[in-house]
Amino acid sequence: MRRGIRFVVSCGAVGVLLAGCTSGDSNGSGESGGSSGAAPAEPASDTEQSFEQVAHKVLPSIVQINTADGLGSGVVYDDQGHIVTNAHVVGTSNTFEVSFVTGGNPVTATLVASYQPEDLAVIKVDGDLPVGPASFGDSSKLAVGQLVLAMGNPLGLSASVSNGIVSAMGRTVTEPATATSPATTIPDMIQTSAPINPGNSGGALVDMSNQVIGIPTLAATDQELGGAAPGIGFAIASNTVKRIVDQIVRDGKVTDTGRAALDILARTVADRDAQPVGVGVVEATPGGAAAAAGIQAGDVITKLNETATTTVAELNAVLVSLSPGDKVKVTFLRGTETMTKDVTLADR
Repeated sequence: MRRGIRFVVSCGAVGVLLAGCTSGDSNGSGESGGSSGAAPAEPASDTEQSFEQVAHKVLPSIVQINTADGLGSGVVYDDQGHIVTNAHVVGTSNTFEVSFVTGGNPVTATLVASYQPEDLAVIKVDGDLPVGPASFGDSSKLAVGQLVLAMGNPLGLSASVSNGIVSAMGRTVTEPATATSPATTIPDMIQTSAPINPGNSGGALVDMSNQVIGIPTLAATDQELGGAAPGIGFAIASNTVKRIVDQIVRDGKVTDTGRAALDILARTVADRDAQPVGVGVVEATPGGAAAAAGIQAGDVITKLNETATTTVAELNAVLVSLSPGDKVKVTFLRGTETMTKDVTLADR
């Protein structure tokens, strides 16, 4: 039987209660039990040494971001004070408290821009930063099986590091809506076995060359068991991060999304049995891609090329595989009539 998988964004704060912590083993008499001697430490393996070196190099560039709604992680992007994180971490906030691994008092940062379609945001700290920026690598050169480290603040435990591998490349994942951010479909994500927990969002997925190759964003949960699906997490690829963040830093907004669009406001339409049957056009932007082809409000899109699109999520999943300027056949219902139009896709 195939199990259902859903995805949860990994931001927020979870309280951790440490109860009954003692030093040593209690034997009931107030004395500490156990051996009085300690075995000599084994020399670190090459892999351990590599992990230590990467953590030492990159971890200082990973910050904790506190908002009115919770906390998440961020990565120092440049020496001008820009920090990249997830859009769902910043939510609807415009000001933030940023804490550094190196200590010192938290500093205030302000929002530069948030780009929901790729779940990325940039905030900026005024003044000098106590740490240098991380180095972002080329995610197109990643290989399945490659060792990686996830760095961030899971469950509010600052400056935490976990390890795993690159499990797959090029995943398209639909991220659910939260109280402060809409649902979105993100292409070209990195799947990793490195644990991603609440608070890890916006941190760094790092390779063994000290390069940030992804931004941990969400984890999978097993709908049948009702809990986490161990070892299945997703990160936004560094090449996507650089493409979006460079525009925000330069222009204060994203001017070239690289993502195809129909230029419609849409909703999922269901039948009398509450089963989705298509994507209803609420509004076709005047002069936009769909309107130019004759698609109008009230039409219900059922196919894009030969792929069924019974929900908005399915429509978005098809669109992320296409590019602005591509021509597609859009099949839709207008009343009881089935129609097909050729549409030249726009830039989202």
